[in-house]
Amino acid sequence: MNNVKESVRDLDDATSSKQANSTSFQTAFSNLKKSEFFKDISASEKTKTEISVTSNSGRTHTVLVSPKQKGNPLLKFINNIPWEYSNIVPDYVMGKTTCALFLSIRYHQLNPDYIHERLKLLGNAYNLRVLLVQIDVADPHHALKHLTRISILADMTIMLAWSPEDAGKIIEMYKVYENKPPDDIMERSDTAPHQKLVNALTAVKSINKTDATTLLTTFGTLSDIVRAQPNTLALCPGFGLHKAQKLHKVLHESFLRSSKSSTK
Repeated sequence: MNNVKESVRDLDDATSSKQANSTSFQTAFSNLKKSEFFKDISASEKTKTEISVTSNSGRTHTVLVSPKQKGNPLLKFINNIPWEYSNIVPDYVMGKTTCALFLSIRYHQLNPDYIHERLKLLGNAYNLRVLLVQIDVADPHHALKHLTRISILADMTIMLAWSPEDAGKIIEMYKVYENKPPDDIMERSDTAPHQKLVNALTAVKSINKTDATTLLTTFGTLSDIVRAQPNTLALCPGFGLHKAQKLHKVLHESFLRSSKSSTK
């Protein structure tokens, strides 16, 4: 009986001790919340992306550019949307959750550790992370294989550009389509009239889908494209006189093969 009483007494003492410790912890935590070192958890729930973009610019329609990119020729081709320099970790910020690092193959071959250092600084910030690679060497295949492996491991989307103009347009398009629904960027069915025209134009060597879309947007109909002179075609973005002359020549070739004289 005495043993039972002692056990009950010990249990009461332990309970009282836990309650005292709990009260002591609550008091200490309450004092901590009042100190200058306490940060509200709700404030830390904001993503790094939102904090960086909001602190650097209130203009959500603007592409943010790192000062490290001053002098990059691609900036001359971001002319359909505004951009501004800002102290950001990536090279470009195209939205609250979208950013890009720029890298040329030539620079990567000279400084192979550069991209690793940039990725360390970037960490896990931003949901959509683009590695924009400009092809500026004759044989980029080995370097691209290496950069593709890095992109997969770093959860990045690799985008290739063959000129500063291509690179600038890629940055521009990411911003333009930032708030567009998925239907706007889905590939159209090949049976649609517009897609048939695009397919027909891209059958011409050196004319890609972007060129075909530009032509149809500029001239409106295939007949107007056919009637346009080379110097007029050359005014389209992404065109030069050489490409325009090649397109004009193909569009004015005869569709019928010349009949062969019968052999006797």
